[in-house]
Amino acid sequence: MTAPLTPPPPPNHQPPNDPWAPPPTSGGGAGHLGYGPEKPSGPGLKTELIEAAVVTVVVALLGGALLGVLWWWLAPHVPLVSDGAAVYLKDNEGEQAVGVDGTFTLLALGAGALSALVVFLLRRRGGVPLVVALTVGGLLGAVLAWRLGVWLGPETDVAARAKEVGEGVTFSAPLKLGAKGALLAWPLAGLLVHLGLTALFGPRDPDPYEQDLQYKDGYGAPLEPPAA
Repeated sequence: MTAPLTPPPPPNHQPPNDPWAPPPTSGGGAGHLGYGPEKPSGPGLKTELIEAAVVTVVVALLGGALLGVLWWWLAPHVPLVSDGAAVYLKDNEGEQAVGVDGTFTLLALGAGALSALVVFLLRRRGGVPLVVALTVGGLLGAVLAWRLGVWLGPETDVAARAKEVGEGVTFSAPLKLGAKGALLAWPLAGLLVHLGLTALFGPRDPDPYEQDLQYKDGYGAPLEPPAA
Protein backbone atom coordinates (compact mmCIF):
# COMPACT_ATOMS: atom_id res chain seq x y z
CA MET A 1 0.00 0.00 0.00
CA THR A 2 1.49 3.33 -1.06
CA ALA A 3 1.26 6.44 1.16
CA PRO A 4 -0.35 9.47 -0.50
CA LEU A 5 2.12 11.90 -1.82
CA THR A 6 2.15 15.36 -0.18
CA PRO A 7 2.65 18.20 -2.63
CA PRO A 8 5.92 20.00 -2.03
CA PRO A 9 5.72 23.50 -0.56
CA PRO A 10 6.20 26.40 -2.91
CA PRO A 11 9.71 27.76 -3.38
CA ASN A 12 11.10 30.01 -0.68
CA HIS A 13 8.18 29.10 1.60
CA GLN A 14 8.94 29.23 5.31
CA PRO A 15 6.76 27.79 8.07
CA PRO A 16 4.53 30.41 9.67
CA ASN A 17 6.13 29.99 13.09
CA ASP A 18 9.72 29.85 11.98
CA PRO A 19 11.56 32.59 13.95
CA TRP A 20 14.49 32.44 11.53
CA ALA A 21 12.40 33.15 8.48
CA PRO A 22 14.11 35.79 6.28
CA PRO A 23 12.12 38.78 5.13
CA PRO A 24 10.40 38.45 1.78
CA THR A 25 12.43 39.54 -1.20
CA SER A 26 9.56 40.33 -3.52
CA GLY A 27 6.16 41.95 -3.46
CA GLY A 28 6.79 45.23 -1.72
CA GLY A 29 10.48 45.92 -1.48
CA ALA A 30 11.73 48.37 1.13
CA GLY A 31 8.36 50.08 1.42
CA HIS A 32 6.77 46.71 2.36
CA LEU A 33 9.18 46.38 5.30
CA GLY A 34 8.38 49.80 6.69
CA TYR A 35 11.53 51.52 5.47
CA GLY A 36 10.05 53.24 2.42
CA PRO A 37 10.47 56.97 1.78
CA GLU A 38 8.64 59.12 4.31
CA LYS A 39 7.04 62.44 3.75
CA PRO A 40 8.99 65.30 5.35
CA SER A 41 7.44 66.34 8.64
CA GLY A 42 7.08 69.94 9.74
CA PRO A 43 7.15 73.11 7.70
CA GLY A 44 9.67 73.73 4.96
CA LEU A 45 12.79 75.83 5.25
CA LYS A 46 11.14 78.85 3.67
CA THR A 47 8.30 78.77 6.22
CA GLU A 48 10.77 78.39 9.08
CA LEU A 49 12.79 81.39 7.89
CA ILE A 50 9.65 83.53 7.62
CA GLU A 51 8.56 82.51 11.11
CA ALA A 52 12.05 83.24 12.44
CA ALA A 53 12.02 86.72 10.91
CA VAL A 54 8.61 87.46 12.46
CA VAL A 55 9.79 86.23 15.87
CA THR A 56 12.92 88.37 15.67
CA VAL A 57 10.99 91.56 14.86
CA VAL A 58 8.22 91.00 17.41
CA VAL A 59 10.58 90.05 20.23
CA ALA A 60 12.93 92.95 19.53
CA LEU A 61 10.33 95.69 19.10
CA LEU A 62 7.50 94.68 21.40
CA GLY A 63 9.62 93.06 24.08
CA GLY A 64 12.30 95.73 23.94
CA ALA A 65 9.79 98.55 24.31
CA LEU A 66 8.10 96.86 27.26
CA LEU A 67 11.40 96.13 28.98
CA GLY A 68 12.62 99.69 28.49
CA VAL A 69 9.49 101.16 30.05
CA LEU A 70 9.62 98.76 32.99
CA TRP A 71 13.30 99.49 33.60
CA TRP A 72 12.70 103.23 33.58
CA TRP A 73 9.76 102.80 35.95
CA LEU A 74 11.28 100.33 38.43
CA ALA A 75 14.96 101.25 38.49
CA PRO A 76 16.09 103.19 41.57
CA HIS A 77 17.12 106.84 41.14
CA VAL A 78 20.70 107.87 41.84
CA PRO A 79 20.62 111.21 43.73
CA LEU A 80 23.10 113.93 42.75
CA VAL A 81 23.80 117.36 44.21
CA SER A 82 25.80 120.35 42.98
CA ASP A 83 27.85 122.81 44.99
CA GLY A 84 28.01 125.29 42.13
CA ALA A 85 31.40 124.08 40.90
CA ALA A 86 30.96 120.31 40.59
CA VAL A 87 28.35 117.60 40.86
CA TYR A 88 28.61 114.88 43.50
CA LEU A 89 26.75 111.81 44.63
CA LYS A 90 24.52 112.81 47.51
CA ASP A 91 24.98 109.41 49.14
CA ASN A 92 28.49 108.12 48.61
CA GLU A 93 27.67 104.77 50.17
CA GLY A 94 24.41 104.28 48.33
CA GLU A 95 23.83 101.24 46.16
CA GLN A 96 21.37 102.81 43.75
CA ALA A 97 23.76 102.49 40.81
CA VAL A 98 24.11 98.75 41.44
CA GLY A 99 20.35 98.51 41.76
CA VAL A 100 19.92 100.07 38.32
CA ASP A 101 22.01 97.31 36.71
CA GLY A 102 20.40 94.62 38.84
CA THR A 103 16.90 95.76 37.92
CA PHE A 104 17.72 95.63 34.23
CA THR A 105 19.29 92.18 34.55
CA LEU A 106 16.33 90.68 36.41
CA LEU A 107 13.83 92.19 34.01
CA ALA A 108 15.86 90.95 31.03
CA LEU A 109 15.98 87.42 32.46
CA GLY A 110 12.22 87.48 32.92
CA ALA A 111 11.70 88.83 29.41
CA GLY A 112 13.88 86.09 27.94
CA ALA A 113 12.04 83.34 29.81
CA LEU A 114 8.63 84.77 28.90
CA SER A 115 9.44 85.22 25.21
CA ALA A 116 10.80 81.66 25.02
CA LEU A 117 7.66 80.28 26.68
CA VAL A 118 5.33 82.17 24.33
CA VAL A 119 7.26 81.09 21.23
CA PHE A 120 7.30 77.48 22.41
CA LEU A 121 3.55 77.46 23.05
CA LEU A 122 2.88 78.92 19.61
CA ARG A 123 5.26 76.62 17.77
CA ARG A 124 6.39 73.50 19.63
CA ARG A 125 8.65 72.00 17.00
CA GLY A 126 11.61 74.25 17.65
CA GLY A 127 14.30 74.33 14.98
CA VAL A 128 17.57 76.15 14.41
CA PRO A 129 16.02 79.23 12.71
CA LEU A 130 13.63 79.72 15.63
CA VAL A 131 16.38 79.43 18.23
CA VAL A 132 18.54 81.90 16.32
CA ALA A 133 15.55 84.26 16.04
CA LEU A 134 15.00 84.15 19.80
CA THR A 135 18.67 84.87 20.48
CA VAL A 136 19.01 87.71 17.96
CA GLY A 137 15.63 89.19 18.86
CA GLY A 138 16.49 89.07 22.56
CA LEU A 139 19.80 90.85 22.02
CA LEU A 140 18.22 93.54 19.85
CA GLY A 141 15.37 93.91 22.34
CA ALA A 142 17.82 94.36 25.21
CA VAL A 143 19.71 97.08 23.32
CA LEU A 144 16.44 98.81 22.44
CA ALA A 145 15.28 98.62 26.07
CA TRP A 146 18.55 100.11 27.28
CA ARG A 147 18.41 103.06 24.90
CA LEU A 148 14.70 103.62 25.49
CA GLY A 149 15.16 103.63 29.25
CA VAL A 150 17.96 106.17 28.98
CA TRP A 151 15.80 108.34 26.72
CA LEU A 152 12.83 108.18 29.08
CA GLY A 153 14.94 108.78 32.16
CA PRO A 154 16.35 111.99 33.61
CA GLU A 155 18.31 114.51 31.56
CA THR A 156 21.61 113.09 30.33
CA ASP A 157 23.38 116.49 30.45
CA VAL A 158 24.29 116.51 34.13
CA ALA A 159 25.96 119.93 34.07
CA ALA A 160 22.97 121.60 32.43
CA ARG A 161 20.59 119.88 34.83
CA ALA A 162 22.66 120.95 37.87
CA LYS A 163 22.68 124.54 36.65
CA GLU A 164 18.93 124.35 36.08
CA VAL A 165 17.99 123.08 39.55
CA GLY A 166 20.50 125.28 41.37
CA GLU A 167 23.16 124.79 44.04
CA GLY A 168 22.45 122.33 46.84
CA VAL A 169 19.30 120.91 45.21
CA THR A 170 19.09 117.12 44.82
CA PHE A 171 18.28 115.76 41.38
CA SER A 172 18.40 112.33 39.73
CA ALA A 173 21.31 111.09 37.69
CA PRO A 174 20.70 109.86 34.14
CA LEU A 175 19.61 106.25 33.83
CA LYS A 176 22.82 104.43 33.05
CA LEU A 177 23.64 100.78 32.46
CA GLY A 178 27.07 100.33 33.97
CA ALA A 179 27.43 96.58 33.34
CA LYS A 180 26.98 96.12 29.61
CA GLY A 181 27.06 92.37 30.10
CA ALA A 182 23.47 92.65 31.33
CA LEU A 183 22.48 92.99 27.67
CA LEU A 184 23.21 89.27 27.27
CA ALA A 185 20.80 88.24 30.02
CA TRP A 186 17.77 88.27 27.72
CA PRO A 187 19.15 86.20 24.79
CA LEU A 188 20.80 83.68 27.12
CA ALA A 189 17.65 83.20 29.18
CA GLY A 190 15.51 82.86 26.07
CA LEU A 191 17.89 80.34 24.52
CA LEU A 192 18.17 78.14 27.63
CA VAL A 193 14.46 78.19 28.48
CA HIS A 194 13.39 77.38 24.93
CA LEU A 195 15.87 74.53 24.60
CA GLY A 196 14.76 73.16 27.94
CA LEU A 197 11.08 73.30 27.05
CA THR A 198 11.73 71.69 23.68
CA ALA A 199 13.75 68.89 25.27
CA LEU A 200 11.09 68.20 27.92
CA PHE A 201 7.83 68.78 26.11
CA GLY A 202 8.64 68.95 22.40
CA PRO A 203 7.56 66.27 19.91
CA ARG A 204 9.74 63.22 19.52
CA ASP A 205 10.90 61.93 16.16
CA PRO A 206 9.91 58.28 15.58
CA ASP A 207 12.73 55.78 15.96
CA PRO A 208 12.86 53.56 12.84
CA TYR A 209 14.45 50.74 14.88
CA GLU A 210 11.46 50.59 17.20
CA GLN A 211 8.87 50.22 14.48
CA ASP A 212 6.88 47.02 14.63
CA LEU A 213 7.62 45.27 11.34
CA GLN A 214 5.21 42.59 10.25
CA TYR A 215 6.54 40.09 7.75
CA LYS A 216 4.39 37.84 5.62
CA ASP A 217 5.05 34.43 4.19
CA GLY A 218 4.82 33.46 0.56
CA TYR A 219 1.05 33.11 0.79
CA GLY A 220 0.50 36.56 2.32
CA ALA A 221 -0.25 35.26 5.82
CA PRO A 222 1.24 37.28 8.71
CA LEU A 223 4.06 35.64 10.60
CA GLU A 224 3.76 35.37 14.36
CA PRO A 225 6.62 36.77 16.44
CA PRO A 226 8.96 34.14 17.86
CA ALA A 227 8.08 32.81 21.27
CA ALA A 228 10.13 34.18 24.15
